[in-house]
Amino acid sequence: MAAAAGAEPEPGEPSAEDFVYSEEDFVLQGAGWGAEPGSALSRFDRALLEGWSDRMERGLFRYRLGPLPTRVLPGPMRLVAQLNVQRGTERRPPQAVHSLRQPFDPQAFNFTRLRPGEVLLRLRRAGPAAPALLLVAINASPLERGHVLLLPEPARGLPQALTAPALRGGLEAVLLSAHPGFRLGFNGLGGCASVNHLHLHAFYLSHPLLVESAPAQLLCPPHRLSLLLAVPAPAFLFYAAGPAGLEELSRDVCRAAEHLVDAGLACNAFATRGDPPRGAAGGGGRGLRVLLWARRPGFGAKAASAFNVALCELAGYLPLPAEPLYRDITEAEALHAIREQLPPETELLRLGGDLARLLAG
Repeated sequence: MAAAAGAEPEPGEPSAEDFVYSEEDFVLQGAGWGAEPGSALSRFDRALLEGWSDRMERGLFRYRLGPLPTRVLPGPMRLVAQLNVQRGTERRPPQAVHSLRQPFDPQAFNFTRLRPGEVLLRLRRAGPAAPALLLVAINASPLERGHVLLLPEPARGLPQALTAPALRGGLEAVLLSAHPGFRLGFNGLGGCASVNHLHLHAFYLSHPLLVESAPAQLLCPPHRLSLLLAVPAPAFLFYAAGPAGLEELSRDVCRAAEHLVDAGLACNAFATRGDPPRGAAGGGGRGLRVLLWARRPGFGAKAASAFNVALCELAGYLPLPAEPLYRDITEAEALHAIREQLPPETELLRLGGDLARLLAG
């Protein structure tokens, strides 16, 4: 089936909803963490979550997801650990990745093979300069309630390499949500990507993360690039105060990601509402933080049951597949596993200088 290419649903199967939006739909200051549950929902949130719950009731997921045991690990990094046994045992086996520039393989599983009912929304912004159509589909092996995939024009068969239009569309989706815990992420080839077909993850996690608020060291003014060190996994930080800066930010992030691949490094990315690079004390309210991690590439198929370090773990959110690991893991153990995947700080500083010159020039 080719739902992504416009296949018609079978009789009785739900169809995707056209979701047309404009800048008036952007929630410039999302609800804070003190808001009542359910009160911090926008038109986009309601459409996504209602469609997601409908597909869960229809049995389109690989498992039924209920409330998940969740705890914040003791320690300054405030890591959020969550037990999700079924994702570890019942998800589709990840594809083997052998190269940072592996071409798209139409014979392997890809998102044109989704059932039409798995697609929830067709996101389209009104206006002549809008990003391309973005499909919102369920992740059949969800991390959390509302875990979806954002698919930029899947019929084009693009490999899993981040593009500026795809990132800009994803960041606009973050601005369409009023929920403080709606996050966006990307796993690159060699960075725990499971499918080599361009996609981003989006999910709701009702816990704040340190990466939203930790102050950063400015590398390239004005706020175009900073280095975030006092977090679980040091990262390059890009920031936009609002929708007007998303196009430039998206280009900058993708130029930086391409530079990392040229240097033989894999990458992951994560976007969330957050404070300006210098922290909340700098004033100005919250905007969008985009983190880009450089990491040592890992090739071959990732183990479904292991503690894999992908975008969630790098951001400080630990989905764990086994109860003993969830019960016993410490902050020190988690940080050791995470930071083993990263270059040393001296190399990050050198890369930061290279990226600052690249973006400034």
